[in-house]
Amino acid sequence: MGRYTQANNELWYTCSMNMMWIRPGRMISLGYGRYVRSDEVAAIEPIEEGRGPRKRSLVWLRGRSTPMVASRSQEAIIHDITEFSDEAQKARNQRLVLERMVRALDDVPGSFRRRLRDRDGVDLDDLVEEAHKAIA
Repeated sequence: MGRYTQANNELWYTCSMNMMWIRPGRMISLGYGRYVRSDEVAAIEPIEEGRGPRKRSLVWLRGRSTPMVASRSQEAIIHDITEFSDEAQKARNQRLVLERMVRALDDVPGSFRRRLRDRDGVDLDDLVEEAHKAIA
């Protein structure tokens, strides 16, 4: 679970080594036809029991003593209330490009792979393996 910090009158959320800016005043859907302001969310906790993990969440709001049940996952709500920092956004974009490249390389036929490896010294299998390690 991440944590909230405030700096320079901006609210930041840190989770899994990524720092994201909380977009203030944005209406966020919790499902069930309920919406809350993004800057009023104090905590989000996934509900692990019931309809399966990662399907619903408990959302605590500032000034309320009991959480609201959201029909959305913790990740989906966090995605809606935050904006990645420039560095995190760049890393995310690089990851998406690398995933696309791996899918494209996976479609290269074996005969072309062998020809590249034998004639030009380019081993696509090694590149794909390294990319999978970087993505993991």
